[in-house]
Amino acid sequence: MNIVFKPKLFSTLKDYSKTTFSADVMAGFIVGIVAIPLAIAFGIASGVGPAEGLITAIIAGFFISFFGGTKVQIGGPTGAFIVIVYGIIQQYGVSGLMIATIMAGIILVVMGFCRMGNIIKFVPYPIIIGFTGGIALTIFSTQMNDLFDLGIKNVPADFIHKWMCYFQNITHINWWAFGIGICSILLIIFTPKISKKIPGSLVAIILMTIVCLILKNYCGVNSIKTIGDLYELPSGFPAPQLPKLSLSEGQSVVGLIQALFPSAFTIAMLGAIESLLSAMVADGVIGDKHDSNTELIGQGIANIVVPFFGGIPATGAIARTMTNINNGGKTPIAGIIHAVVLLLVLLFLGNLVGYIPMPCLAGVLIMVSYNMSGWRTFVSLAKNPKSDFAVLLVTFFLTVIFDLTIAIEIGLLLAVVLFLKRTNESTKIRTFHHEIDPNGETDVTLHEEKLCIPEGVEVYEIDGPYFFGIANKFDEIMQSVGDKPRVRIIRMRKVPFIDSTGLHNLETLCIASKRENIQIVLSGVNPQVHETLKKAGFIELLGEDNICSNINIALEQASMLNKKTDSK
Repeated sequence: MNIVFKPKLFSTLKDYSKTTFSADVMAGFIVGIVAIPLAIAFGIASGVGPAEGLITAIIAGFFISFFGGTKVQIGGPTGAFIVIVYGIIQQYGVSGLMIATIMAGIILVVMGFCRMGNIIKFVPYPIIIGFTGGIALTIFSTQMNDLFDLGIKNVPADFIHKWMCYFQNITHINWWAFGIGICSILLIIFTPKISKKIPGSLVAIILMTIVCLILKNYCGVNSIKTIGDLYELPSGFPAPQLPKLSLSEGQSVVGLIQALFPSAFTIAMLGAIESLLSAMVADGVIGDKHDSNTELIGQGIANIVVPFFGGIPATGAIARTMTNINNGGKTPIAGIIHAVVLLLVLLFLGNLVGYIPMPCLAGVLIMVSYNMSGWRTFVSLAKNPKSDFAVLLVTFFLTVIFDLTIAIEIGLLLAVVLFLKRTNESTKIRTFHHEIDPNGETDVTLHEEKLCIPEGVEVYEIDGPYFFGIANKFDEIMQSVGDKPRVRIIRMRKVPFIDSTGLHNLETLCIASKRENIQIVLSGVNPQVHETLKKAGFIELLGEDNICSNINIALEQASMLNKKTDSK
């Protein structure tokens, strides 16, 4: 029996060495430093606070590394969750977010144990790029208030009204704050050109915090808001707590869970897609193969535990995972070290977080949104088939104008429709009236130039799966034929499977043909399809002699049936 849950940590520890440990410690320390500004920024942008962002990175980072199915995956809060988390808090409060996150964790665990780890393969690339780009634009739009320090107390949630509000308050720009934000963006852009080892976001936060302190203490500039001005600062590690349910009048706990399920499903799907994408990217770099089912279970465990400490949803983070790889991380120990580094920052340096200027964090998140946007991929996909680009645009605009829950649900529906459309297009139906050319016909056994089709016999060939998408197409072709034959041969040598709609369609065809005194003969049926037909009772309906192994036998059977008809 194959075990579904096999954390990579335990398999990597079998051959663990001091050299590997040294590499993991160095990588974990650097990733921990890189994660500090991102965890703080994501926490604030999500509508909670800096402490919650750090706590999420600590707890989720530890559990994802400990229980995950990837050697080098680094987990924590990511930009992808900002939009959905902010929306849940606005509608249901922090307790609603806790419940939704726990539900999402349970969904991920169930997905893992149900071996749904390959789910990423069924989500088309244009859909992933569409809602990732939509999230990026939404994150960018949420940072304008802090970047310009417009002083708007309640920024509208939806995209269009948000920008209308910004333009209405454009005269309230704080130029000092704007300058800090622009300098932060420039530092993040140009730091990698000097050193790729030092994260630009950390450099920006340190330097801009120092600049703000100088401006405040020596130049009398007190108008630049900091984290400490707006949020309660971290003060140690929080104790676990249960969610406090605040039910509206007439609402039950079950009703609240039902209301939160779409959001929980969105968190789970988004977490699954992002973590497995990150794992696939990591595999390509380190030449390893992750366990996708274990990865989902690890992500699920992290999201079940995190809410009890006030954290927000978490998943595998591509940027931090790549930082781990580039700095020599070899095993999940690096991810655990990264969590320890963040814990030490929370415990001993939490008060310093209060001095970080809000425009600087806005600059960090603007660069995160730029890197997420994938605008170059948008341009390249515009050259692809129009249907792919249309799906991308639909998903993108749904994410931006409506919300991520609708975008995920409709995006997955589009994925199914796109798959069915492509499968339908790939299945072809051919009609033979007089002869069959044996060249390339793998089920032909006679060595002659042409196979003659007897008078009163028609041959149809289905090339591809016989499922509900093709059943109606086959009906239309049958009806378009002029004269009614005595025998219809249906070649199924290239039919890999047949579904219930295909079976129903075939059964209806057989019954209708019998009424019209037309005999159906099946040719080249593979063992799997033959077994399906047998279970459905087609052997009794058609007769064993009318289900033939190749076209030669089918034509002989058709000739014999023709003679019987003539003799009557």
